[in-house]
Amino acid sequence: MTNQEIVQKLWNECNVLRDDGVSYQDYITELTYILFLKMSKEQGQEDDIPEKYRWDSLVSKEGLELKNFYRQLLLDLGNPEIVKSPRINAIYANASTAIDEPANLEKIIKDIDELDWFSAREEGLGDLYEGLMEKNASEVKSGAGQYFTPRVLINMMVRMTQPKIGDRCNDPAAGTFGFMVAADQYLKDKTDDYSILDEEQEEFQEKEAFSGMELVPNTHRLAMMNQYLHGMDGRLEQGDSLSANGKWMKNFDVVLTNPPFGTKKGGERATRDDLTYQTSNKQLNFLQIIYNSLKKDGKARAAVVVPDNVLFADGIGEQIRQDLMNKCNLHTILRLPTGIFYAQGVQTNVLFFTRGESDKDNTKDVWICDMRHQMRSFGKRNPLNKKDFAEFEKLFCVDDRSKRKETWDAKKNPNGRWRKFSIDEIKKRPNTSLDITWMSEEENHDDRSMGEILKEMNEKSKAISDAIAELNKALEGIDDED
Repeated sequence: MTNQEIVQKLWNECNVLRDDGVSYQDYITELTYILFLKMSKEQGQEDDIPEKYRWDSLVSKEGLELKNFYRQLLLDLGNPEIVKSPRINAIYANASTAIDEPANLEKIIKDIDELDWFSAREEGLGDLYEGLMEKNASEVKSGAGQYFTPRVLINMMVRMTQPKIGDRCNDPAAGTFGFMVAADQYLKDKTDDYSILDEEQEEFQEKEAFSGMELVPNTHRLAMMNQYLHGMDGRLEQGDSLSANGKWMKNFDVVLTNPPFGTKKGGERATRDDLTYQTSNKQLNFLQIIYNSLKKDGKARAAVVVPDNVLFADGIGEQIRQDLMNKCNLHTILRLPTGIFYAQGVQTNVLFFTRGESDKDNTKDVWICDMRHQMRSFGKRNPLNKKDFAEFEKLFCVDDRSKRKETWDAKKNPNGRWRKFSIDEIKKRPNTSLDITWMSEEENHDDRSMGEILKEMNEKSKAISDAIAELNKALEGIDDED
């Protein structure tokens, strides 16, 4: 049995949970409480779990006894006075269950126990769990897509930033910790699962290389589980990165993240006192803390998903863009296709930048790759895949971006996906806007600027208004004759 088949069987348990009044949003949380115990057994890692709460004890109980036992188990595993493992406490923090019918709870536990766990171990329990979260995110009713970034996009961003052994990597909007898990796997693939490292290096990779912070308690719970199943034990805190609690996130070599969009509730501003520019816009605040959290060594780098408004917002938004381009080399902007995640109509981009050794004039040129226009349609049935990024990755050329020059000549290749804009050209644009588009869905697209198009539209509108006025005058003359 493959992991995909096991994921589907686990997802089928959601039908049982739904019958007991459990919402889509709570499916994975309910399953996580049970799966942690089972997966701990499968990995031989039950030492930190009190013997009476281990899997074999849970699966041996039935009916009302099981229901009462399970509810006490949730309370005790989240209690640091009873269980001394911070990881287990975090996974079961404030845990409770909405499963009310003992028969349903018993069915779920026994169904999970009877799965092909030998195959699951062979393919990787971490991959199994991520597959379950991805399945949840793909279900429209679950609402989980808000924190689940497509793995193919995450993997591309990891490849382009090229984490190295010894790098300190961070995600200040960790979600389910997918970026850090992918970065860890990227390095494991290059080092035979870290087997070629010495003991000190291996311990650093496990406990210090990857860190993050997640605001939503239930999402943080999933992140802790995801980290555990991938053999990671980095600093993964629950809290608000935009508050003083996030000030520990400094001096990183790599930041990979997809921060939340929108404004803080009630229009409140971030409470961190180390933000130069005050705004209620979450993504602009996250962008500030990200580029300021990078080491000032000319090598520290980041890849960040942002919505279009980050590229053109005026006022504080413009000042933050200028600060970013001063402190960092914003070398590449990838304009992502629509329909890959988030609500319909939300336009997104990936910013790739490297922190300079100084805080001035680090951006000389910005390369923009347009994957938004003249692309195939994307959606649940047509998801983004690795091949979609092939051209971008080929030309990204971390070590030699000059190779892109053949692709961007506006005269020789007027509808090519790549364009280069100098910092002087960008500074001349209204609001120092980086929201630059030259392609359209039509092959013979309109090369004019938005200002020129609007001017023509206004002229046409005025001509139509004048014609209507003339027609009204003529009609009034006819009425007078009558």
